[in-house]
Amino acid sequence: MGLAGKRILVTRPRELAQPLAAAIAAQGGDAVLFPALEILAPADPAAARERLARLETYDFVFFVSPTAVRRASALRPEAWPAGLRAYAVGEGTRRALEAAGVRGATAPRDGADSEALLALADLQRLEGKRALIVRGEGGRGLLARTLAARGALVEFAECYRRAPPRSPAPGGRFDAICVNSSEALENLVVQLGSVRLQDAVLFVPHERVAQAARALGLRPPVIAGPGDDQVLARLVAYFGGAK
Repeated sequence: MGLAGKRILVTRPRELAQPLAAAIAAQGGDAVLFPALEILAPADPAAARERLARLETYDFVFFVSPTAVRRASALRPEAWPAGLRAYAVGEGTRRALEAAGVRGATAPRDGADSEALLALADLQRLEGKRALIVRGEGGRGLLARTLAARGALVEFAECYRRAPPRSPAPGGRFDAICVNSSEALENLVVQLGSVRLQDAVLFVPHERVAQAARALGLRPPVIAGPGDDQVLARLVAYFGGAK
């Protein structure tokens, strides 16, 4: 099998990590789960709940991750409004929306980040449009700034908080580490140390996280793409010799 004998650290939030871990195990690998980000309840759930209760008042609703979809669903137990004009940062988020009952969400065909979403033709001129961004507390801010610069009136439904991991890091050496964000990578440097990270091959979703790895002085990562299938294929190709 393509990953036989390989010990691979999966650092996604625990609620999202199992499918990739199972796929690695099916290829003979040893998948070790260690969330580099803990997902916690928002500091002010009432504010998020109030905005989610009036989704029909927004012209556009943007979901930044599958976690944003799941946490918003928990804060809004009633059915999503028909005709919701929903946008997903990537295909994984679009699938999460569909599973939650939101049909017809738009996601970029290429890429899975704010830049790819903002390149969509129907988001270039937004004068007077009301936009809601469903996200965790904080974040990059690029999506909100750009939508506002294009004329949109932007509000947030902050449905969760990200925090450094509270559990101790697993010991031992890893052949590969899958990490999905710059924030998670910074947490891993604190938890594991740069030396242990240098010993493993980093697999990241896109160039922005690769740039963060280089800025931290880590070895050049492998850009695998954001989806589980893409990550698994790149892991198998790498360790199978097609590097």
